[in-house]
Amino acid sequence: MTTPPPERRFQRPAVFVCDIQEKFRPTIYEFDKVILTARKLLIAATALKIPIFVTTQNRPRLGDTVAELQPFLAAAGALVQADVDKTRFSMWLDPISSHPHFASSSPSSPSPSGCEVAIVGIESHICVTQTALDLLAAGHKVYILADGVSSSNREEVGIALDRLRQAGAVVTTSESWIYECMGDAKIPEFKQIVGVVKDTVGDTRAALKGLLGSKM
Repeated sequence: MTTPPPERRFQRPAVFVCDIQEKFRPTIYEFDKVILTARKLLIAATALKIPIFVTTQNRPRLGDTVAELQPFLAAAGALVQADVDKTRFSMWLDPISSHPHFASSSPSSPSPSGCEVAIVGIESHICVTQTALDLLAAGHKVYILADGVSSSNREEVGIALDRLRQAGAVVTTSESWIYECMGDAKIPEFKQIVGVVKDTVGDTRAALKGLLGSKM
């Protein structure tokens, strides 16, 4: 009897990296921890061949995506499906929303099957919130990675996460989402992802303590 191939738990995952820019470094609470989680997510997404969508907010004024993430975006290569500068707060802009990865996920379709979108970046209560709400309205499943989002004022973060839970988003952690993408230890990339998790264990602890320490 032939053993069926392992089935991935997520069929159409995507990663959103929201406005992790140089000019925000001095003002965002635990900004360095957001970078750590974003870096881990990019490495895992590259290994799992997950499409990556990146935005900046008013790039000429606020700068490019931080230098720490640039090598990992470069390593992801063609997996980076969009790198869009914007003035609108939401990432759900036409260059992204019209991408083929999302094309068959309209809520009006007979059998909508949304993508599973993980969001990291800033600010929790502004761009992350508006992106998540737009994705939910478009019929997608939204996962806010609590160890990878922040705001200028720490107190804004918890309020934003509570609101997004009520709106239907899942608030989770980067490691949980990465393992849920796989769903089965028999998939070919499993050992590689275990290596990523082991290599970043210090970063994970630092991010969890820094961004979620008061709630743990």
